[in-house]
Amino acid sequence: MGDVAMTVPVLQALTQHYPDLKLTVLTRPFFAPFFRDLKNVEVFAIDLNKQHKGIFGLYKLSNQLKALQIDAVADLHNVLRTKILKLFFFGKKFKQIDKGRSEKKALVNGQNFHPLKSTHQRYADVFKALGFKLSLDSPSFPSKKTLPEAILKKVNNQNTKQWIGIAPFAQYTSKMYPLDQMQEVINVLQKHYIIFLFGGKADQAKLDSLAANSDAVINVAGQYNLNQELDLISNLDVMISMDSGNAHLAAMLGVKVITIWGVTHPYAGFAAFNQPKSYNITPDKMLYPKLPTSIYGNKYPEDYKNVAGSIQPKQITEKVTAVLNA
Repeated sequence: MGDVAMTVPVLQALTQHYPDLKLTVLTRPFFAPFFRDLKNVEVFAIDLNKQHKGIFGLYKLSNQLKALQIDAVADLHNVLRTKILKLFFFGKKFKQIDKGRSEKKALVNGQNFHPLKSTHQRYADVFKALGFKLSLDSPSFPSKKTLPEAILKKVNNQNTKQWIGIAPFAQYTSKMYPLDQMQEVINVLQKHYIIFLFGGKADQAKLDSLAANSDAVINVAGQYNLNQELDLISNLDVMISMDSGNAHLAAMLGVKVITIWGVTHPYAGFAAFNQPKSYNITPDKMLYPKLPTSIYGNKYPEDYKNVAGSIQPKQITEKVTAVLNA
């Protein structure tokens, strides 16, 4: 999800630089709402379970895409499926992302600890290779959306307070801040702010415990569809997220994002878009010299599994206060 969300500010810049350019985004149907605010952008929903499954399904997909009379293909994923599609698009201009795998391997191995090119810039480079040079330096974002009435009722008369989103989950536990420490963060912030807790439907019960006995903490996990969640996120004053999709959802909407890191690191190029480096809270590299242990959080020494917990709740609450008061 994060990879898809990171394409949005790049496509926004592209359509601004080239207003006559028509874009068709090939992605899973669930992600279609990500692109709802982009002009001249349509979503072609891929059906990987049935219609477009396997090589024959991809061949059928290629014919459907050719019927759109596309002039070029920007492959922002560069995986086996898109490599196969490239074969079917023989004769069409087809450029693929350079994921910088060797650079990332050197970063993880500790051979070269320095910031790598951002994923957003890698996406932009694909369009540059197609002849569409663009800059990400002066981004624009959609306006705040009207909130569902159900959310406004939950806020009641506290809507004059600033709103904080907290998304405490990630694909791997090695990227998560311990929930007991997140509870400490919430206990401090709820005194001054309204807090919305984000997660999947399966996370609802866990988040209920974090929101217990407080009118200022609202669990929205599993309560709304994706469009409604994006509407809510657009109204936040800041999002606190792990190195996960919610950080990129908030950033693509122009919301300030404070990201908490575990075994991964912003140097790998997956930091949230258009955020100051100081908004990334990372464990102490002096105490944990092997960081980052992996790019995605799936590989780590056992004693690094809970490294995110070395970040004190006070560090997070003080950062939030500083960002909201800036």
